[in-house]
Amino acid sequence: MAETETTETQVVSAFPTFKKAKKLTKPARKQVKPGEVEHKEPEQSGKEYNIWYNKWAGGDREDSYSNKYKAQTRVNIKKDSGLTRANTTGNPYICLFFARGCCPYGWECEYLHCLPDPNNALPDSAKDCFARDKFADYRDDMGGVGSFNRQNRTLYVGRIKETGTGLETEDIVRRHFKEFGEIERDDSETGWAVKVLQYRSVAFVTYKSEMHGQFAKEAMACQSLDNDEILNVRWATEDPNPTSKGVEKRRLEAMGQEVIKSKMDPTIVEAMRTVRALEDGDILEEEEDENGPQRKRQRIEGPGGQEEYDPEDDEIADPPPPLPQPTGLLNLDTLESLKYFADIRQKNGVQPVVQARPPPAAPLGLSLDYGSDDD
Repeated sequence: MAETETTETQVVSAFPTFKKAKKLTKPARKQVKPGEVEHKEPEQSGKEYNIWYNKWAGGDREDSYSNKYKAQTRVNIKKDSGLTRANTTGNPYICLFFARGCCPYGWECEYLHCLPDPNNALPDSAKDCFARDKFADYRDDMGGVGSFNRQNRTLYVGRIKETGTGLETEDIVRRHFKEFGEIERDDSETGWAVKVLQYRSVAFVTYKSEMHGQFAKEAMACQSLDNDEILNVRWATEDPNPTSKGVEKRRLEAMGQEVIKSKMDPTIVEAMRTVRALEDGDILEEEEDENGPQRKRQRIEGPGGQEEYDPEDDEIADPPPPLPQPTGLLNLDTLESLKYFADIRQKNGVQPVVQARPPPAAPLGLSLDYGSDDD
């Protein structure tokens, strides 16, 4: 016992930057001893054994209930979470064997032993929280790593032994799955995004973060709830309901806007707001509140929604007179130029050959006034 305490003290001293951490203040414990977990290969159901997918190829799919073995270990987040070498090396990925409850390395592991943090984005969006490569499409049985073309937060949980009403089964499912992340809330009777298809032994669990769904999928694979069943946990297919699609689209747009907003410089944002207000004819006023001086938009509008000057703000008694509008063939700029050159010629003592006269007014219903050939 004394030797164990000395070892843990030495391990804690190896993590000086995490001594004051709120969540992880102790080294991760070894979940199992090396060689303690018995490796069971699936029964032969094909011609060739695929070591990458741990299944037989060329035969029937071993997705039946008889070919599923109950998991020998299960992770306990409160007891098993702790500091590892990944906390000092900066490795952001989670240990897959920790999620399954069978990591024999403990604090010596090169991966994190904790729940993924949804606030810290992974460096590669094409990998899951365990550093496994995603694919363009889901596998046929939806039991693979996942797809990088879709953010899936919903798990399909099959082979549930229902007891009592559907609400009681929902409470059991939520109690077991909430350990691995925050579950989404909705407008159902229970207020949680846990739906049970009664008499079909199927449930759907939706997490707020995709990374929590990835962790829960591995942690609850082939586990049991309260009735010693063997769960079949997979990714759920896309909800065909148009309302659900609209809600998910708005959620992704809001999330993207928050990410862009967090990456922008506040001074640039304030400068853009000022430019936008000037272009729209608004006035930015500063107001004092509990958060400090804030700039407030105020549009000066007159009767009928038209903008006008405010004498109190701009210290102008009367609004400026409207600019004269051209009524002849020549526009206002041309007339001003002719007047300017005429003034210069008079100052220099040069009499104009032809004296300019103001253009005649346009008759009603016509935009131009043509004179005679002499004019």
